[in-house]
Amino acid sequence: MPELPEVEVVRAGLAPAVSGAVIAGVEVFEQRSLRRHDPASGPFADLLQGRRVLAAVRRGKFLWLPLSSGRALVVHLGMSGQVLLRSPGSDTDRQLRIRLQIEHPEHGELWVNFVDQRIFGSMAVDSMQPTSDGLTAGYSGLAGGAVGLAAGAGWPGLIPSQVAHIARDPLDPGFSAPLFLAALGRKKTGIKRALLDQTLISGIGNIYADEALFAARVHYEQPAQSLSPAKGRALLAAVRSILNRALAEGGTSFDAQYVNVNGQSGYFSHSLNAYGRQGSPCPRCGTLLVRQQFMNRSSHLCPRCQRLR
Repeated sequence: MPELPEVEVVRAGLAPAVSGAVIAGVEVFEQRSLRRHDPASGPFADLLQGRRVLAAVRRGKFLWLPLSSGRALVVHLGMSGQVLLRSPGSDTDRQLRIRLQIEHPEHGELWVNFVDQRIFGSMAVDSMQPTSDGLTAGYSGLAGGAVGLAAGAGWPGLIPSQVAHIARDPLDPGFSAPLFLAALGRKKTGIKRALLDQTLISGIGNIYADEALFAARVHYEQPAQSLSPAKGRALLAAVRSILNRALAEGGTSFDAQYVNVNGQSGYFSHSLNAYGRQGSPCPRCGTLLVRQQFMNRSSHLCPRCQRLR
């Protein structure tokens, strides 16, 4: 499933193409891709047509496009969702589920294609509500001046109702390290389970949790509340470092499903130290890395560097 870096790569690619564009047409080819849209709020296409897109915003793994109507188009990639920019009249993408026809004042006409092989992803027009902390809802990449201009529409301090329960991610300017570390100190669960809890910290999935725990030399079952303050800070620093490195390399792609808006794959998979490297020597000590069952997935670690304390 795409994690923060993969979703941010999509957001960054969409932003210049959709910000300021008007949605001129909507085509839905698969009704299952609207499973998170509430029909009581109105027909999906009717709520989008004629609306101007104000920005492309992300919190954790969630992406949304604030609209001039005061609502937002929420995009969830699920396991295999892709958002691709196409020229009008281009060949139809396989597994095309939804298409938005947009008109941008600078770039002209474009197609925004939502492609999803497994149909676990979705699009939905959602209502907005104020953020609980009063800060900007998510990361949009806009400078202060641009945010100020958009503030007239109210979106910076508003978040879609479907995303409101998601915690801020560690790259969000509004993320509070002291609050996160304090909450982590109250968790009795294993540290990896805590990192995957999207209501505690968002954007981290199995891949980047394993990589951060390896970098910080922490066993995935280590009780979160047992970490010292110094070790907690070191782990958070590792999380941020790894997410930023993955962003710089376009995310992690193990197959053709995780791509940017131009259909290109990321290459951070070549920089992984632990995830998927079971049977290979640890880059630090040479001990063979192992894979162990964790929940309904796996954990990858060095049994020597990451001992359960």
